[in-house]
Amino acid sequence: MTREGHQVTTPALPTPALPTARDASLTAWAMAARGGDPEAVDHFVRALHRDVRRYVAYLGVDPQSADDLAQDTFLRALGSLHRFEGRSSARAWLLAIARRAVIDSFRSAATRPRPADFDDWRLAVERAQPRGLPGFDEGIALDDLLAGLPEERREAFVLTQLLGLPYAEAALVSDCPVGTVRSRVARARTSLIASLSDAERCGPADAAA
Repeated sequence: MTREGHQVTTPALPTPALPTARDASLTAWAMAARGGDPEAVDHFVRALHRDVRRYVAYLGVDPQSADDLAQDTFLRALGSLHRFEGRSSARAWLLAIARRAVIDSFRSAATRPRPADFDDWRLAVERAQPRGLPGFDEGIALDDLLAGLPEERREAFVLTQLLGLPYAEAALVSDCPVGTVRSRVARARTSLIASLSDAERCGPADAAA
């Protein structure tokens, strides 16, 4: 399909990174941090801060709260690091802690009076989301597409396809069977591909308007 004389291709969905050397390295840093190495603690936090913040943002947290919850996640993790035995990757272990921090935050917010006017969470995620993701240079925002997915499918897709966790570890983070994660990801991909196709078909009409 062409648009104003230029070839336009359907943006490709992101593919998950293989969790090989990076996860092994992160887990090694976590084990060293567990042993009291301050340099390892600093490296562990710096290396995983972006993943944690991105994950909590995709769970529907506004930008300011995302920063606070990322900090809370690391405080919780460092406080319980002595119990980390490396049975899963340090990243999966940390994201599970981040998920619990978000749930606790939502529960706490439910018991407080709701503030009067705050940004819609989709706009908040868009502000927090790094720009220039490969395959989305046709003005189609990945976070907007993900916002249309049911929450559980969105979480499974983010964990496996954007953060690159293996399905088994995503299942640990989400506290559900691995088959459920696979099913949610498959359905999420089907929905996203359909949305991308719809956006491509609407593109010329939008340009003409």
